[in-house]
Amino acid sequence: MSTSTDIIIVGGGIVGLATAHALLSRFDTRVTVLEAEDGIARHQTGHNSGVIHSGLYYKPGSLKATNCTRGYAMLLDFCREHAVQHEVCGKVVVATREEELPALQTLEERGRANGLDGVRRITAEEIREREPACAGIAGLFVPQTGIIDYKDVCAALARDLEKNGGHVLTGHRVASIQGGDGSLRVTCANGNEIEARHFINCAGLQSDRIARMTGIDPGVKIIPFRGEYYELVPDRHHLVRDLIYPVPDPRFPFLGVHFTRMVKGGVEAGPNAVLAFRREGYTRTSFSLRDSAEMAGFGGFWKMAGKYWRTAAGEFHRSFSKPAFVKALQRLLPAIREEDLVPGGAGVRAQALTAEGALVDDFRIERARNMIHVLNAPSPAATSSLSIGATIADLAREQFSLAEKH
Repeated sequence: MSTSTDIIIVGGGIVGLATAHALLSRFDTRVTVLEAEDGIARHQTGHNSGVIHSGLYYKPGSLKATNCTRGYAMLLDFCREHAVQHEVCGKVVVATREEELPALQTLEERGRANGLDGVRRITAEEIREREPACAGIAGLFVPQTGIIDYKDVCAALARDLEKNGGHVLTGHRVASIQGGDGSLRVTCANGNEIEARHFINCAGLQSDRIARMTGIDPGVKIIPFRGEYYELVPDRHHLVRDLIYPVPDPRFPFLGVHFTRMVKGGVEAGPNAVLAFRREGYTRTSFSLRDSAEMAGFGGFWKMAGKYWRTAAGEFHRSFSKPAFVKALQRLLPAIREEDLVPGGAGVRAQALTAEGALVDDFRIERARNMIHVLNAPSPAATSSLSIGATIADLAREQFSLAEKH
């Protein structure tokens, strides 16, 4: 079957859907979202911890900072308008050692620079007032942080998209992309072909491969990192009132194992950040020869491994050793015991890596001909999604010569 549209978006996660939402809201255009799986939000969006991030962690002026703070407000407005369950409960970021205090100070300064109202330093006593089971020598209270289920946001975006004339085609895994004469033809694994004048790549874990299918070199390789969670057993839920985070290691774009009260009940603990050997590998035994061979053949991977092998070894140890995982959690909550935790879910983060072995820290969006490629959009992309979609819509107006609706 062959069909046509104006703009193809590859990827039915929250960034792809938010981009379609922004385009259809502003322009008189036809938009079709292609999703490989049999439903939307099946990968990064549907496997994260459901936190509405405030913009605390990100370098002022970066795409993460500007899109997170703007996206935060846009997300809350969208949730109120579409009756999506959420709660702004605040969180504490806790320093447990003296050597973490300078990084805690940097976080406070970044939060203020990024426009967060009410973020403030709190003492050990004030930490215990908010989280009685938590241990720390100093902390930050961040009132803007919240909790949500991003699958619900995606469902609302998809409904809105269809109402505005867009289409989401699930079960449409891209097999090839051919260009010519100002248009693109996308052939899917199910045999369907879709022609379009313009193309937006929001494919997450497959974004670098999709970019290469279009004939461009994205300049990065997606390296998958699996984050594994435990859940607190019900009679220990009282140990966590809201959200408890450590001071993150500034060398890595990961936030460290933390505790998250979930909007639909329960408390998650984690995630770690362990190298995955399959891009869509959600278990310890997941393995793809193709994905692993691609990593092994990429020089940037070995440069990264040479710098961070000790940290990687620790993450693998925590992955296979529950006592080691619990020990990391006990820095924040000394009362936690192995029997308090049961295995939870897992997610895989699409982390862009350069040929020099650098983990790309900021969002990365590139343009080429009649295309836009989102090549790095890990956390806080879910919080930032509506702002990212608006940013892409701005680029599309210029790149695709789209006319605004009157």
